[in-house]
Amino acid sequence: MEPKTQRPGMGIFWMVVTGLCFVAVTALVKVMGGRVPAAESAFLRYLMGLVFLIPMWPALRRATLTARHWRLLGMRGALHTAAVVMWFFAMTRIPIAEVTAMNYLNPVYVTILAVFVLGETLALRRILAIVAALIGALLILRPGFRELDAGHVTMLVAAIVFAGSYLLAKILSDELSAAVVVGVLSVTVTIGLAPLAMMVWVWPSWGDLAILFAVACFATAGHYTMTLAFAAAPVTVTQPVTFLQLVWSVALGALFFAEPVDPFVVAGGTLIMGSVVFITWREAVLKKRVTPVVSETKL
Repeated sequence: MEPKTQRPGMGIFWMVVTGLCFVAVTALVKVMGGRVPAAESAFLRYLMGLVFLIPMWPALRRATLTARHWRLLGMRGALHTAAVVMWFFAMTRIPIAEVTAMNYLNPVYVTILAVFVLGETLALRRILAIVAALIGALLILRPGFRELDAGHVTMLVAAIVFAGSYLLAKILSDELSAAVVVGVLSVTVTIGLAPLAMMVWVWPSWGDLAILFAVACFATAGHYTMTLAFAAAPVTVTQPVTFLQLVWSVALGALFFAEPVDPFVVAGGTLIMGSVVFITWREAVLKKRVTPVVSETKL
């Protein structure tokens, strides 16, 4: 079997496109401005996104799932449901740049949780990188120096829950096809969000429905272009490119949402991203893959 040809340029290009897709997702949700409650927005996004499962249907029908698979898939669906609602809520409360910067914590949390879930061991250098990332989070939040919003706390918790969902996906992907893991997640999250949406239901306008369908389109496109990036280049090449999402988010927030550029958020996000890049590089050196690319834990 011939080794796979690496194309770093294409990998970087597709990861840039991935970042643009996910920044578009955050911008569109921000445009909603809380007109539709977070749980309902998340439900409608996933419900309309089910149309993208049509190509996966043959794989889903052929899948043979054990009771253990269903338990893990159900647990992942529950975790992802909670994380998605929290993410939508945070987007209505805090600036885009802060949501993006705090999203960078997801891979760091995955690395920490992997110690308890997968039995991973952490060398001193990786522990120091995690500490640096947590310092970056403190720079962003600055507790005691400014008033923290409920959105900040919610986003911190969402990042941890997304990390748990990713680790379950990693376990499942060793036994099931990607189509089954992704397809079942979409269905279980839609089902999980339904009762939460019904409790706060307001009738959305056609414009809001169009925005949420665009969110589903950009989120799906982002995950697809991310797979193209992985196929073209190693993660050590593509991971640093995700930092551009913070640059675009800062610019977007300043130009379109009158959100002032906060140097502490930029500095904290840079420190977190640097830590994630270091951890990813160390895993490449050790020839193992635990820490996800930032975009892998997106909704």
